[in-house]
This record gives sequence, structure tokens and C-alpha cells, in this order.
Amino acid sequence: MTENDTTWRFWIDRGGTFTDLIGVASDGRLVTRKLLSENPERYEDAAIAGIKDVLYVAQTDPVPSGRVHSVRMGTTVATNALLERKGTRTAFVTNRGLGDVLRIGTQARPRLFDLAITLPSMLYETVIEVEGRIGVDGTEATPLDEKVARAALDAARADGIGAVAIALMHGWKNPIHEERLSEIAREAGFTQVSASHVVSPLLRLVPRGDTTVVDAYLSPILRRYVDQVSKSLDGIPLYFMQSHGGLAEASSFQGKDAILSGPAGGIVGAVRSAEAAGFHSIIGFDMGGTSTDVALYDGTFERSLDTEIAGTRVRVPMMAINTVAAGGGSILHFDGARFRVGPESAGANPGPACYRRGGPLTVTDANLCLGKIQVGHFPAVFGPNGDQTLDADIVQERFAEVAREVARSTGIARSPQEVAEGFLDIAIANMVKAIKQISIQKGQDPKRFALTCFGGAGGQHACLVAEALGMDTVFIHKFAGVLSAFGMGLAELGTVRQRAIERPLAASAAEITGAIADLADEARAAVIAQGGDAATIRVTAQLHLCYEATEAILQIPAEVADHEAAFTEAHETRFGFAIPGRPVIVDAVLVEAIAPGESVQEQTPPRREAALAPVGIGSMWSRGEARRAGIFDRLDLRPGDEIS
Repeated sequence: MTENDTTWRFWIDRGGTFTDLIGVASDGRLVTRKLLSENPERYEDAAIAGIKDVLYVAQTDPVPSGRVHSVRMGTTVATNALLERKGTRTAFVTNRGLGDVLRIGTQARPRLFDLAITLPSMLYETVIEVEGRIGVDGTEATPLDEKVARAALDAARADGIGAVAIALMHGWKNPIHEERLSEIAREAGFTQVSASHVVSPLLRLVPRGDTTVVDAYLSPILRRYVDQVSKSLDGIPLYFMQSHGGLAEASSFQGKDAILSGPAGGIVGAVRSAEAAGFHSIIGFDMGGTSTDVALYDGTFERSLDTEIAGTRVRVPMMAINTVAAGGGSILHFDGARFRVGPESAGANPGPACYRRGGPLTVTDANLCLGKIQVGHFPAVFGPNGDQTLDADIVQERFAEVAREVARSTGIARSPQEVAEGFLDIAIANMVKAIKQISIQKGQDPKRFALTCFGGAGGQHACLVAEALGMDTVFIHKFAGVLSAFGMGLAELGTVRQRAIERPLAASAAEITGAIADLADEARAAVIAQGGDAATIRVTAQLHLCYEATEAILQIPAEVADHEAAFTEAHETRFGFAIPGRPVIVDAVLVEAIAPGESVQEQTPPRREAALAPVGIGSMWSRGEARRAGIFDRLDLRPGDEIS
């Protein structure tokens, strides 16, 4: 920012329960806001409402475009549409005889001994099978029957289908049929047409088809929200966080890249803020209102190539994030024999019982009952007018009711605090299990990492989670409650391009080099088109390698001197063994082009000469008994302060 810059930059994370906002003034001053994502009595969209609040503009007035430099956002719109199956009515177009290929799927059975297998619902509503086939060598084996395809697409459009997903056999090798079908679909009136050779140009029809359907299903929903925000911002530059951790200009934001939009911003914020504090190996622990997201960082961002979300497999690069349904809004149940936490969430409306909207008991209520949330130090944003504090009385009454129910069912008398602590123990166990899955199960010892806690509920559980994992260090940034929004500001403008290779590593050096060069040019051009400075763009490349006749793909940096040796070492670390003598296959090449993000100079306050004094004394229930504890204001902390 220059001295004459009087505009604001806004970084926003629109979550399922809360929308977090950070406004950066022209003088570097940072202002934060946290709003309920759904509050129809007070505003239509929380992100726009937060911007107006910072600018002291009435909610009925437009955003003054001259006072806003840019807006960066992460959103759960696509995620929620996928989870709730509220996307666009979609038709799946594939080769004749393969109409049920996505329903059959990979035949993976994650719960092997279930007698009653419940299959997830398909995202597409109807299937169109077309005559025509591309052979494995990329040549046309059977011509495309355009007349029949056109009639079927016209009928689907007349029936109200809004989107088309096209995935044909070997479409990645030769997209000529997919390209022609895309043209016919647009001529039929479809505005959303997703073709697999564009969405996911990789081998294997099932994951390629699944990903294409997801893109067609979510993109129109996402586009409506993006257009709504863009209209409210009236030409202000708008960027969205993508699942792989890079920003995209609003017009380039696609459904397939939006599923982990919000959580990806959180990981970027956790990593950048932790590195600034001297921690270079971290486990990110993001506990929000609906779920807890955990991710591991050991010098590089870990990305997953195949991700399953809500029963749908998506094959695009995403931050490797493990999510469990244990957020502050996770609903607490007693079924007559045991305590259960989630997976249902109270969300923003009605929210937890303490939000004064008649909601159910949640993890947040358990922390309030135990004194880990102090009413007097929590924002007064509840009630009909958004100016009341949390309701501690109703929480105490509701936990007393559960305690009486427990006594009737089991004969064991418990206090409301003991009941709340029991629920909390279950939530902690769920979070610990999620962290073990990204660390111990992948050959990493969590003890050598710092637990970086953020999200509105992260700090309430940080020490219990670290203790259960044997971790010695917990890092909580001063913006931990809005760190996902902070990550939007620290993220870089970036795009990813992929190409299938499917050849032995030893015989494909020239093909790899050519693919990297082609993809690098394509990715660099895409970033420049979105506003990136050509002089500052950097390009990185990865090889996706696996042993012949296996599908365990590992990502190896293209710049390493010996790709096979690096793959062998990575395989031994991840799986505990290698297979000497077996050929290594290059499944695909991935290239990422990145333009640097914004920087924030955080000022370090001077050290304190006298001991830090608490702002109050409160009662907190811990390990089965009530304890008196000092209450400290995070803004009062200085380097070297100790709290005991």
C-alpha cells in the first residue's frame, strides 16, 4: 500500500456457522469481524454485511467501491451443496453400454463387514449413452452419432436438466468426441457443460467421470453466489480460494476447485503464521462451528490427488485435509446407553442452545457449562437484535435434564458438569483420531510437530488434544479465531495443470520434460490472465509415480536429481516397504504456477517488565472438579509472558 492509498483490503472466510472477516486499512491496521453466516433478520449475505460494518456503511446502502481495493474469499457454498445434495440437475453423458459405470464405481468397500450396504446417491439425475468410441491408442474406433446425441440432449434440456457432464472412454487421450458433444450441448441451450478432458485430463474413467459430474453439479450454484457477491461489490476485484490453496479470480472459480475453499485458506494461514513464529513443522488443528479440519505441514503443503467427500470421489489436487464432524456446533446426544457427539450440527441457525435461538445442546454448550467459555468475554451478538450475551442459564438447565436422564437410564448420578465433560471427552477422542490418521498412519510422529490451533473453538481444546498425542508445543496465533480469513490474505494467486503420461519412468524423460514445458506455459498464461505479474510468477512441477500394477501414487518434485530413489524413500516412509526391481510408472505430471501473495508486517509488542496480571478470576471444571483460574486477555500478552 502507498501512503496515498485510502482503500481497504478484505479477507473473508464464509464458514458454515460463522463468517470471519479481516479488513486491512491503508496504514496497515487490521480490523476483525465475526458474523453469523445466516442471519436473515439482519442481512442477506454475511460477507457483504461485514464489509459494510467495517466501513461504517448502513446495511441498506451499497458498498462504496472507491474505498475497497480488493476482496479475497473462501466459501462453503459448494461444500454445503455437495453435502446436502442441493446442486444443479445434471445429465451424465458417456459411451453406450457404460451408463452405470459411476454407480458401479471402484467396488471399494470401506466397511467390509457391513451386511446392509448403503450406497451414496448419485449427483447426476439422468444418463445419456452415445454411440461412438475412441480407442486406447487415441484413434476413432466408432464414429460419433451426432443425431442421436442431439436428440437426447434436447430432450434433457426440455425436461429442465440444467447441466451436462461428459466423460467418454479415453477422452483424455483424444478429446475429439467430447469436444463435439460439448458443442452440441451448448447448442441445445445448456450453459453449464463440463467435459472430462478439461476438468480432469487423466486416466481411469471412474474418477475422471466422478470429477466431471461434481464440476457440472456444483458450478452453477457456485456461479450464482459469485455473481451475487460480484454484483454487490460493483466491479471491485474479487478472488476466491481454491481447494489446492491458490487464489483464483472470481470468473475462473470452478465447482471442482471449490469443495475445500474455506479449509484451504485456514491451512495457508496456519502455515504462514507459524513459520513467522519459527515453527516449520506443524499440525494444523482448525475447529470451527460445524467440523474440525486437521492437516500436516513439514516444509511443503501436502496435497491429495483423490479425495472422497460425502460419498463422491473427486480427482483434483486438494489440500490433504482430514475432516471430522466435531465442531463447536456438533449436537450432543444421549441415546439411553451412551453419549454421542455429532455428526449433526446446529449450524448458525438455530445454533447451540446458548445462542438464544432454541437450538440443541452442542460442544460449545459443554464448554460454556465447564467454564472454558466465559460469558463476559464472549461477543454479545445474540438475541433478536444481535446485542445479547450467551445464555448460560439455559445451558445449565439442559445439562441438568440430561444428567437426570442418565440417572434414570443407568442408575449413575452425575452432575451437569460431569455430563458436559463426558461429552467433551468423546469430541476430543474424535479429533485425536483424525490427527493420528494424517500423522502416525503416514509414518510421522506427531510429537515432533507443533500443534497450531485456530478456528473459533480450537483454543478451547488445544491442550487436551496435544496432551492425548504427547505433543509438547501448542501455537495459537493472535488471529486464531479468524485465521482462515487471515490465510486468504496470505495466499498466492495460483493455478494447477495436469497431464496423464502412464509410461515407465526410465523411458519417458523426454516426454516428461515436454509435458512440464507445455503445462508451465499454459499455467503461467492463466495466472497472467487473472492479474498476476509475469515477472514474479514461479512455476513448480511434480511427478505422480507408482509401482507398475499398483495404484499407490506418490508425489515427487520434478527437480530432484534421482526420481526413482526419491520415490523409493517416500514409499518406505509411507508404507514401510519398497519393491526393488519393479518398474516405476509416471502416472501424470502436475505443474503449478504461482504469483506472490500479499504480505503483512506484524508488529511485535515490547516485553513487559512486571508480571502479567489477570483481568479476572473465573471457575472452570477440569478433570472432575471445579477449579479457580485466572482470566487473561490475549491482547495483553507480550513476548516472554508466562501464565501459570
